Amino acid sequence: MLLQACLNGSRTREEHPAIPRTPAELAAEGREAVAAGAQVLHLHPYDDAGTETFAAGPCATTLRAVRAACPRVPISLSTSEAIEPHPQRLQTISHWTELPELVTANQGEEGIVELCDLLIARGVGIEAGLLHLDDAHRFIDSGLADRCVRVLIEPLDAEPGPAVAHAEAMEKVLADADVSLEQVHHGDGIATWHVMARALRRGHGTRAGLEDTTRFPDGQVAPDNATLVRLATVMIRHVHPPKFVVEPHDLGIHSGVEVDDIGALIERIEDDFHH
Repeated sequence: MLLQACLNGSRTREEHPAIPRTPAELAAEGREAVAAGAQVLHLHPYDDAGTETFAAGPCATTLRAVRAACPRVPISLSTSEAIEPHPQRLQTISHWTELPELVTANQGEEGIVELCDLLIARGVGIEAGLLHLDDAHRFIDSGLADRCVRVLIEPLDAEPGPAVAHAEAMEKVLADADVSLEQVHHGDGIATWHVMARALRRGHGTRAGLEDTTRFPDGQVAPDNATLVRLATVMIRHVHPPKFVVEPHDLGIHSGVEVDDIGALIERIEDDFHH
């Protein structure tokens, strides 16, 4: 089951003092996240002025640093229009000299199909990001599904209930269109833990890290990316325990997925993690 680590995003040091930005910081955080169980690293490069960027130089420097620290681990870069809008984004990314294995491509953004076409032609894998229900419909209509590596279902709802329902609705759009791509589900803030738990119980991958949340499910501030990834690995083991591991207690997992059940599951997992 796939577990990604999302190391920074656009978060500031005011939001969390351990947010990595420089190539050296991202390399160190990436190494620790991989040791904690991450299989893919998602990150946002920054320039020397501390600004998110698609510029070829800072992106190449960051990729080289993280690859040296995490050999053979796929790296996914953001292509969010919040960093640079279309059409400037397309022009800037076309000048990349060092290519990531993957990019996230939010399907509701202007010019995203052209950007995906450009990167696919250069051998970069596409993780199609669905932030809203309309994004899922646009993705189906775009015809990109057969050329993507996976889908990221990423509801932005702040509250767990709406976030879980939103993820379920986007998943249904994909199922109704017979899209069989691998799925990775995550959310934003505290709600991400509920989206993650539902996804794991349905056999989907997930991601963890300071980009998505700076806090544990109980609201305590997490110290770093690696600790969030370790909690996610505990969730995976509880929901899909390896055959050779005998779990010490019944976690009460059932086939139906209800928000209250997910909350209870998270409480049990977090209790085990902290104790």
